[in-house]
Amino acid sequence: MSFVAVIPARASSSRLPDKPLLDIAGKPMVVRTAGQAAQSKALRVVVATDDERIRQVVEQSGFQALITRTDHATGTDRLSEVVEVLALEDDAVVVNVQGDEPLIDPKLIDSVAELLVAQPQVAIATCAAPITDSETLFNPNAVKVVCDANQRALYFSRAPIPWARDALADGARILAAGLPAMQHIGLYAYRAGFLKQYPQLPAGPLERFESLEQLRAMENGFEIAVLRIEDHPAPGVDTEADLERVRGIFVNRL
Repeated sequence: MSFVAVIPARASSSRLPDKPLLDIAGKPMVVRTAGQAAQSKALRVVVATDDERIRQVVEQSGFQALITRTDHATGTDRLSEVVEVLALEDDAVVVNVQGDEPLIDPKLIDSVAELLVAQPQVAIATCAAPITDSETLFNPNAVKVVCDANQRALYFSRAPIPWARDALADGARILAAGLPAMQHIGLYAYRAGFLKQYPQLPAGPLERFESLEQLRAMENGFEIAVLRIEDHPAPGVDTEADLERVRGIFVNRL
């Protein structure tokens, strides 16, 4: 198995400005993330950024960085530019590792890549974990996915799916016993050929209303394989509280 790990990293963030550059126990967050990705089986790790400061700190830390355009609407569009710059073959596998995931498990990166390699008819692979509490089920920021019998995604939504009709008939907000609810984990493996097509794919109403870019692939007929994992991975950094929590984890490791 061979694949490339690409880490999109933008400096702009409404909640945490310059997020990739924020210090975590002596290293910028994006460098911590690249270090985790480098422990996977990836042939190479590439940070894709539109910020010269990020490029510099990444390269000073011994990792490869590419400067990409500033006008990309999504991280997937940025990956599309990367596969063109790297001249990857259509069947090459690219794993998108978010730059704010300094605790990402290298083995999970490998597992998602392996799932895509094993299913050549599929364009994308991702992962999901069981939902075990009602708060997550009804949280619109926790994306849910339902799959068919072959673990291919049927739909992604911010809504509580599948809907337990009888258990929720009286307006209750509970997790029905045995409900096969799964939370999507935002780690993706793509075929380079799909990423080359992605910028030309029209955005459909499902993507626009849900604000979930993976729905663009599904609306245009591409299949997504979903790896079921039993344990939720360590969360990324979205808030100041997340940042302090992750800093504490790394300090305790030292």
